[in-house]
Amino acid sequence: ATPEEKLALLEQMRASLVGESDAVREGVALRTILADRGLSPVHALDLLEAFRRDCTKLRYQDWDELIDYCRYSAMPVGRFVLDVHGESQSLWPANDALCAALQVINHLQDCGKDYRELNRVYIPQALLAGIGIEGLAGDKASPALAGVIAGLARRNADLLARSRPFSQGIKDSRLALEVDLIQTLADDLNTLLMTRDPLSQSVHHSKR
Repeated sequence: ATPEEKLALLEQMRASLVGESDAVREGVALRTILADRGLSPVHALDLLEAFRRDCTKLRYQDWDELIDYCRYSAMPVGRFVLDVHGESQSLWPANDALCAALQVINHLQDCGKDYRELNRVYIPQALLAGIGIEGLAGDKASPALAGVIAGLARRNADLLARSRPFSQGIKDSRLALEVDLIQTLADDLNTLLMTRDPLSQSVHHSKR
């Protein structure tokens, strides 16, 4: 689909989610369940904003712009899970740090694929000055590009440090255990990204 077609479909989803239309079955279903549980559609609407940006915004200038994207693409997912479990909004800052860190990890893992297949570059343009984005299409990162990726992973470690107490504040024991495991896996992947080249080396966990 063209960006214009995608935006039109996303608008149909938004309208169905907020009750302006019944055109999209999934939007109506979520609207109904949210109403039954007394939950707000705000997190779903935030995600739709991220999807809209994906249709038209292919580059990010700096770290702050990237984190602003994560504000809509990643943070609402964790906030929604917390709301479903009846957890306190006081956990949102820790949640936001973990969700943003996970999104950054994903962007770094798939930086080559995103560029080759989608022409999207989430690595901040300011960091690629003098390097060029074309290097993302290669089979191996240049030393300069590898340094940029490792530097972003080191900066991402600050987010993971902020999210580390997250699970301890969650009342639901099963959710707390899952978040603790996610934190551990994220720490491990982020450490790999400090030393491995995602263009030529595996920086994903196996299913096992």
